[in-house]
Parts: sequence; structure tokens; C-alpha cells
Amino acid sequence: MSHTFDYDVLFIGAGHGSFDGAPALTAAGKRVAFVEEDRVGGTCPNWGCNAKIILEAPAKVLQTIKQSDGVITDTAKIDWPKAMQRKQKIVDGFAPAIQAGMESAGIDFIFGHASFVDEHTVSVGDRQVTADKIVIATGQHSHRLAIPGKEFLHDSKDFLSIPDVPGKMVIIGAGFIGLEAASIMQTAESQVTVIMRGSEALPAFDKAYSDQLMKHLAAQGVVFIKNSQVQSVEENGSAYTVSTSTGSYPADYVLDATGRIPNTDGLNLDTLGINYDEKGIEVNEFLQTSQPNIYASGDVIKKEQPKLTPTATFESQYIVAHILGEETEAINYPAIAENVFATPRLAKAGVTIAEAKAAPDKYDIVQQQVADDWYRLVDFESAGQRTLIYNKNKQLVGVIEISDKADDVVNALLPAIEFGYTAEQLKRLVTIFPTIGYSALGYLG
Repeated sequence: MSHTFDYDVLFIGAGHGSFDGAPALTAAGKRVAFVEEDRVGGTCPNWGCNAKIILEAPAKVLQTIKQSDGVITDTAKIDWPKAMQRKQKIVDGFAPAIQAGMESAGIDFIFGHASFVDEHTVSVGDRQVTADKIVIATGQHSHRLAIPGKEFLHDSKDFLSIPDVPGKMVIIGAGFIGLEAASIMQTAESQVTVIMRGSEALPAFDKAYSDQLMKHLAAQGVVFIKNSQVQSVEENGSAYTVSTSTGSYPADYVLDATGRIPNTDGLNLDTLGINYDEKGIEVNEFLQTSQPNIYASGDVIKKEQPKLTPTATFESQYIVAHILGEETEAINYPAIAENVFATPRLAKAGVTIAEAKAAPDKYDIVQQQVADDWYRLVDFESAGQRTLIYNKNKQLVGVIEISDKADDVVNALLPAIEFGYTAEQLKRLVTIFPTIGYSALGYLG
């Protein structure tokens, strides 16, 4: 790489789409820097998955107590201010730890908003920084409905710092964020109403399974309003009224969970002729933009793969290997597991039910009931379902499950899906008993 530039590789954004791969560059002798306009680490450690799972943990424990059928008799309740204090204490340590780790690896940090000047130069405030290779890893931000009263709406970042449990909470949208927030807050004793634009939740999941999740949440007390268009939000003293095409709903807190938008504004991509739209930046099979020395990584990419933290990690590591010449083939995405962190969980990976039904000559579908597995009774679990997809060679290629342990089950099965293990190979696995991993592998087929 030429030494006429300030850096060999410059990352715009210091989230998982950057920092998981970057240290390999400095280890190879490259000069590397991050440009970050907010907190180091990006959404996931600061305002996303890490914060969410810390708040969701006590809700999951409380749901298990409720399912114990009186075996656990003590009255339990979430102390929300304490839960929030604990969350913040843990989360506040991530950004400085990540920055310290990157700096110890020899990576520089430049704080501010980056905007392209040309294919090798970005401006950050009054400074111009040059690099041979540039990686755009700016992530996404929450969508905000353009309705009267939008100033009263809160996004997921706001929600994950909500100081108190609202008496009534209205959630607009039934995707990952909407249903996860509904599950947490209903357990924390908020009266939750979810407004749905259509009749289906979680479009990335099989409808029969997403319907089951809504059924479970409804049994816990969540109210779902389907086929409803939100028209406005009005302030009434310290509360609000959410007006929709199907009626009006009172709320003490309104969460806009209508999706996320790639962070492309202000990058000046048009000047460079880099193609992008509302779904993200277009890249080729090597994750390069229309400017070959400029890559994109993580949630800012326009792609079919799930926009998740592990996906961004995989992409950042691929880009680094490609820059170093260690990877010359097109990116080959593995099976990517997805999970809804509600109670119960809904998780999947690999070939979907719809894909299997569309190609019956290639796949076989096996349905299983969670209640058929005795181990599920240990934690008072009595309901749930799993679908396994096999190819004609009897190799597991897909799974979807709804249960309290669906995330762990899918993780246990993921190696079989990714590496094409046969039944004979799986029999060689002498796993720990009794555990959910033993149970998941033992009930294959």
C-alpha cells in the first residue's frame, strides 16, 4: 500500500462492522484509524443487543417463576430502577474497553462526522484524512413515523434507557424490537398495546411460528391491534393518545418500532457515484462499493442476509482478509441464526419452511413438539414447537423453534447445518447430560 496516505485503512464507524476485524490489519503492519461521531462500539454494545439482554434477563426469570405452577411461591417483581442502574453500569464499560483495546493494537481514533471529499479522502470537521482503503461501517438508526405528534415518539435507544415502567405503553410495529420490548414491559407490569400496520408480525419468520409467539404474548397480557394505521399522537397532560384507523389508545409512553434506516446521510456518496438507496449501500461479492477501494460492512449494506451483530463481525473479518490478500474468493456467508429475545424465544437458521415446501424433491420436513422432550419440564416449560428441514442425504439444513430455550437449541444445531453433519457423525457427539444441547441433538430426526 502507498505511504502517500495518512492511513492504509480507514474505517468510518467504530462498531462491530469495524473493530472485530481491524486488529488483524495492524498486526500485519498496516496503519489504521476509526472515524466515530458517537460512542465507540456502535449500536449493539451501547444501545442495542447488550443493553436489551441485560434488561430482558430479569423478565425471563420472572416468567419462569410464573410458569412454575406454584413450585416457586415467593412473590417476585422487577425493581426497574435497579435493573436500569445495573444495565447502565455494565454498558458504560463497553465503549472505553473497546477503545482501549483498539488503541493498544495500534489503531487511532478520530472523533467527528466523516464526509467523502474523493475516493481516498474524508473530511472530519476542519480536518482532511486520507487512506488507501476506506470501509463504510456506519450502521443504522431508528425510523421515525412522519405523523403529527412525532416529537412524542420514542425509539429503541430511548426505550433501553427508560427510567420507569409506564402504566400504559403503546408500541408501533411488531418486528424484533416491538415484540422484544412488549415481552419485557408486560412482564414488568406495564399494560402493553402493539399497533400493527398489517396482520403479520416478524416477516423474516414463518407465519405459523410468529403467530404462535403473538399468541403466547397475548396470553401474558399484550394486546395486539392488527391492520391499523397510526395517524397521530397527542399529548394529554403527562400522558398521550395514539389515534389510528381502528381507534384511539391511551399511553404513558409510545415506542416507534417501525424499522431501521441505513446511515448514509451526510457521507457525500453521490459525489463518488457510490450506489445506495433506502435499504443501504450496494456492494459486490467482495463487499466493495462502485469505488473498488471503498468497502461497506455491517448494517449499512443493502443485502439479503440478516442485519445482525454476528453478520457485521463476519463481514468485517472478511474485508480485512480481502484487503490483506488472504481471501481472494467472494464472500461466502454461513448459515446465520436469528432469534427474537421474547419469552418464549423464537429462533431459526438455514433453509426455511417456505423454501422446503417449494422444493419437496430436495427437502423433507419434520415437525416436533417441545413437550415431547422430558428435559423441557425441568424449567417448567410445557409448550413449544420445532421444525427440522433435512435434505435428501438426511443432513440437517434448517431449523425453526419456538420455546423458552429456542436460542440455545438453534445454536446447538448450527454446526450441523453449516457443516452438513450426517446422522452417523452426530451419533459420535457424547454431550453433557442432562442439558439442552444433549436434548437438541438427541431429538434430531
